Amino acid sequence: MPIACALVFCAGASVLAAQVPTTWNVETGENVAWVAELGSYSYGGPVVGGGDVPGGIVLVGTNNDNPRDPLLTGDLGVLLALSLSDGRFLWQATHPKLDADLDYPFQGLCSTPLVVGDRVYYLANNAELVALDLNGFRDGENDGPFLSEDLPGEAQADFVWRLDLRSTLGVVPHFMSASTPAVDGELLFVHTSNGGDESGSVAAPDAASFLAVERATGKVVWSDATASGGLIDGQWSSPRVANLGGRRQVLFGGGDGRLYSFEPSTGRSLWSFDANASARPPPQGRDRNAFVATPIVAEDRIFVAVGRDPEVGSAPGGLWSLKGDGEGVVGNDIVRWWVGGKAFGRSIADVAIFDGVLYAADVEGYVLAIEVSTGRELWRYDALASVWATPAVIDGLLFVADTDGEVAILEVGRTLELLREVRMPAAIYRAPVVSEDKLLLMTGTTLYALRDDAGGAALADR
Repeated sequence: MPIACALVFCAGASVLAAQVPTTWNVETGENVAWVAELGSYSYGGPVVGGGDVPGGIVLVGTNNDNPRDPLLTGDLGVLLALSLSDGRFLWQATHPKLDADLDYPFQGLCSTPLVVGDRVYYLANNAELVALDLNGFRDGENDGPFLSEDLPGEAQADFVWRLDLRSTLGVVPHFMSASTPAVDGELLFVHTSNGGDESGSVAAPDAASFLAVERATGKVVWSDATASGGLIDGQWSSPRVANLGGRRQVLFGGGDGRLYSFEPSTGRSLWSFDANASARPPPQGRDRNAFVATPIVAEDRIFVAVGRDPEVGSAPGGLWSLKGDGEGVVGNDIVRWWVGGKAFGRSIADVAIFDGVLYAADVEGYVLAIEVSTGRELWRYDALASVWATPAVIDGLLFVADTDGEVAILEVGRTLELLREVRMPAAIYRAPVVSEDKLLLMTGTTLYALRDDAGGAALADR
């Protein structure tokens, strides 16, 4: 299963929520508000938006193995829109699949959507960057130039604009196109997912790796192909916009193992950092690493780990705390601290930061608590299974989900305290998400809305 589909993102801060459960049983229905069956592989989201549906809308990326439209069958990438209040189906967007080496079969839609107001942005499996109306056609309006003569049924997505990165920019993805866009003002940023292959060959070394478009129209504002010539395999990270060192920057983790910073409005290169050259010792050949996780910015620092497709195999990784005030090609002069080698393996998850402690997971299943200021390891937890999902800090608790379908719930803080482990019926690739009184937990096949119906009694044994 290609890593492109398992990208996980977290705001890096604690989410406070009323009566979020710390125990549940999906077989008996204990603390389960509703259940929505998805496809056979589901990686994108869940993400919650407002929209015109009371309670809000949940967006999930999946495949078409559980067709919502009997006329749309076969292998497709699917974005589902569900009601947050009861899980009922609202509308869907579907995307055709590409050849297997460009778009791995049955993996569905892997990008986690970005919701800004009533707009939804994501990179589809077929390398098409799209904008949708969050309300679909339920509002009786067509917000784009597509299907303008007759409004389709409410069950179909309302596309505002589409940008085909293959025909427009010559992008050739590897296994999957997957990146969650970032927004800064009227600009939208995304990794194009231009990639290499298992042999290290890059089909389109001059095609853009990083892209900025007008958020309203999808018109290309600037692009950069610097990383494409040195790609290690695929390219599946996501950008981050932040103020660092007194200036606005957009950060891209390259598939060549370099972290890049650009001026958001112009695309002017500010600096780049070679993670492989700065590792101790530097990895060689196929042991080299790339950026899959999204850079997290906190306390005027950048925190990010390197990794690869887990199918490539385990190997030493690296987790960095970096200053963001460099110029040109930078090296260890911007490194605040580094954890790697035997201490931390390859990772595809973002880090989470809360109250001076950073939580990071590698694909071998180790979760580390690290002192933000020094990089000192405080404790480590062994999930005994691969962890692809970002650790999630919710209401002073740390939720760690693994590919064996187990969710470990730990106390946040400087000492390891495991509260309990809850077994789910299928693998989990995404971090749980909170919306008001619900904990949204997605396995590869099913989305569960969990709620503490006991009015807080489930927390009594903490």
